[in-house]
Amino acid sequence: MEKIGIFYGSDGGNSKNIAESIASQIGGAEVFDVASANKAQFAGFKNLILVTPTYGAGDLQTDWEDFLDTLSDDDFSGKVVALVGVGDQDTYSDTFCDGISHIYNKAKSSAKIIGQTSTDGYDFADSQSVVDGKFVGLVLDEDNQDDQTADRIKNWVASIKGSFA
Repeated sequence: MEKIGIFYGSDGGNSKNIAESIASQIGGAEVFDVASANKAQFAGFKNLILVTPTYGAGDLQTDWEDFLDTLSDDDFSGKVVALVGVGDQDTYSDTFCDGISHIYNKAKSSAKIIGQTSTDGYDFADSQSVVDGKFVGLVLDEDNQDDQTADRIKNWVASIKGSFA
């Protein structure tokens, strides 16, 4: 398996902590904050894990928004991409983890997306990150279900490890 690039955006620290936890469990990964990352670093990886929180009414985290604007669909070509979204299913029930949908929509035409997860165990009204009845990646709620985060990460990492090139 080739090395994995984990890129995250974080204002409050949850996404950073999640990215680091995933890196420690998956092994062979380098972690980058998109606030200081560049396109060349992103291009250097065939295997990617992209972590973002959702802000406001389904918005992508600001650093991710800026970074994603520098990327084209072609920048995802031939890549294997796993997505991780962080959100609050109680306060933002109608836009739960919509942040990863922005990245998913940019990557889906050229990348192989892996790591879709079940919506079971969550209580939300709507999410743009649900496609064909599943989340497009791992979804975590640090505000209401932080006690489940470690197990969710562990199970998800085990399920995706073999899907990377």
